[in-house]
Amino acid sequence: MLNEPKKDYNREMHTAEHILNQTMVRMFGTDRSFSNHIERKKSKCDYKFDRALSPEEVDKLESAVNEVISSNLEIKEHLVSREEAELRYNTSKLPPEAGDMIRIISVGDYDHCPCIGEHISNTSEIGPIKIVSTDFERDRNVLRIRYKRSQIE
Repeated sequence: MLNEPKKDYNREMHTAEHILNQTMVRMFGTDRSFSNHIERKKSKCDYKFDRALSPEEVDKLESAVNEVISSNLEIKEHLVSREEAELRYNTSKLPPEAGDMIRIISVGDYDHCPCIGEHISNTSEIGPIKIVSTDFERDRNVLRIRYKRSQIE
């Protein structure tokens, strides 16, 4: 099947990715991750960025993400026309075959973006996350953030 989730795909970690992405946008003015790898035990997101994060910034980022997670926000989906999606959301990752109606995932009023992935119904299902490492590749201007759910070892 074309859009079948991979074996270790995890809805909680994928929904946490949405929150991490929006928090990066709000805190640092960056775009959403351009590459990610989402799994149950540990996930990563890569951002176009111009520097490494300080330990204090990593702590603030983790706290901000966990504050959103603990807010018990509902995750909902709705369909909009491709034309409306292109006006209101970042559609750069949408392939042409995505069709005329685009699925938008909303994490409460915090984040709204096109997505074909699977999600939980409320952020309370995620539990706290821990940023386990960040790396900056200066030659590519790429910041990689690795994170996991705190209660998963």
